[in-house]
Amino acid sequence: MSTPEQDVLRRVGEASVLVLVSLADGPKHGYALIQDIKQFAGVELGPGTLYGALDRLERLGLIESLPASERRHPYRITAPGAAALRVHLDSLERVSAAGRLRLQLGGV
Repeated sequence: MSTPEQDVLRRVGEASVLVLVSLADGPKHGYALIQDIKQFAGVELGPGTLYGALDRLERLGLIESLPASERRHPYRITAPGAAALRVHLDSLERVSAAGRLRLQLGGV
């Protein structure tokens, strides 16, 4: 049995994971991130939460900032960020499957 890759996102918080999911389909600036996350997750991040997550993800090398366009400062996911997101989503799927099985909810 192979050792699963380490889930580096396990401790960064939900906001950071939501930001990575949003950036997975292309670069976005802060307001676009807030709107996209609200649309797909039903979660409205405040500016402090969003920019805290962006700072944390950038320091970890999981996202990078792009040159500003007018007053907008876009970000994009890096290759290590996409890999970390894949590992984290796989981990969540395993936890979800175990929870569904234990609650006798069936299916994955």
